[in-house]
Amino acid sequence: MTDPDHTAADPRTEVLAVVQASPGRRVLGITSLGLLGVMVIYLALSSSPEPVWRVFLLVLGAAAIWMADMMRRATASRIELTETELRDSDGTLIARVEEIDGMDRGFFAFKPSNGFLLRTRAGAQRTWRPGLWWRLGRRIGIGGMTPGSQTKVMSEIIAVMLARREMAAEPPQD
Repeated sequence: MTDPDHTAADPRTEVLAVVQASPGRRVLGITSLGLLGVMVIYLALSSSPEPVWRVFLLVLGAAAIWMADMMRRATASRIELTETELRDSDGTLIARVEEIDGMDRGFFAFKPSNGFLLRTRAGAQRTWRPGLWWRLGRRIGIGGMTPGSQTKVMSEIIAVMLARREMAAEPPQD
């Protein structure tokens, strides 16, 4: 007997792959940036550099601490791939699968560490989630503090989706 309140999940919204920051890399990256900021601020306040250099060091230290916090917030979420979209777990749409034009996973590609690069048909607003993903125009970088095994699985699934789409678009040959 089936439960009348139970509704079948929509296969288009089922999460096919997830990429999230590795806990060890996350702690190491955030701690390193935070300590850098604290050390630079300490250097500015403990020594007696010229006033211009003191201001520069204070701004640099504050920027490093701000970046550490930005990275902490960004890497707390994860990237999810469904049949129709690539999204951040906070609800931010990264790209629709139908808009993905190509992917680059090569050794010399301008991509994040342990990640891959997507090219879309249309550009979108610049976004940067340090350690997780970024978007500049038509290019989207996925990876950074993420384990290579997770990004490889996600990139393989996207490659299959792109190949399937191309096969469906080709006219049948007699």
